[in-house]
Amino acid sequence: MKEIYIKSTYDHTDQPCLIHTAKGDDPVPLLVGLHTWSADRFNQIDHLLPMAKRNNWHLILPEFRGPNLKSNPHGKLACGSKAAKQDIIDAVKYMIKEHQADEKNILLVGGSGGGHMALLMAAYAPKLWKAVGSFCPLTDVRRWYDERYATFEKPGSESYVKGIEACCGGAPNDDNVEEYKVRSPVSYINEIAQANVKIFHGKYDSSISFLHSLDLFTAITKKHPQARVFLDVFDGPHIMIPDVAERWFIEQMNASNSNTGYQITG
Repeated sequence: MKEIYIKSTYDHTDQPCLIHTAKGDDPVPLLVGLHTWSADRFNQIDHLLPMAKRNNWHLILPEFRGPNLKSNPHGKLACGSKAAKQDIIDAVKYMIKEHQADEKNILLVGGSGGGHMALLMAAYAPKLWKAVGSFCPLTDVRRWYDERYATFEKPGSESYVKGIEACCGGAPNDDNVEEYKVRSPVSYINEIAQANVKIFHGKYDSSISFLHSLDLFTAITKKHPQARVFLDVFDGPHIMIPDVAERWFIEQMNASNSNTGYQITG
């Protein structure tokens, strides 16, 4: 993959991305891959580059201000901030302008922290995406903070807690409650309902409970029963399954909104 820098329309800084361009002169689909909570733009190469090559899709892996960690000097601009979201939009616009990506087939996928960001992007620009795949996402930052804080002694929990505090301006309190809210997909039920989204979550996920996804899905479908928001609670742990995402994307590009199965009667 090739590393490039894209000028941010948020603060005019140069933001790094990795890109792979498909062969041919005609517009082709664009796959946008989002890194996990503690990682950077290099995180999804092994998962997503083979998918892009198999299908002759463009691929872009934006940095969107880096990992959600205390060690990130730009942590407040990570974790679903306006800057991070705009970086992803800027990356898509770059691929459309410079590499003739097919505007009607923009695909978005991420797992864990990337799944969290995928849902935020579904809310931020619901009509931009042909399909969004979100794997094992946290959907409520304050809730996940409390869950990880309760297991502070377990490996990884302290890092997550300190990372959330760094991104949101400290432990939850009256002064930063809005920071926790705006970085949480549960705050955008109406907006996510306008997108075409499938959430995948392992029932035995020990990092982020599948109830995060189930509760979000339930809230969306209760208020918007016709929304194209789907949930797959699968038999597995905290993982992203690229082949499953690939099938979801291909189905959405090839099919109309009608079902392809058969009517069950009786």
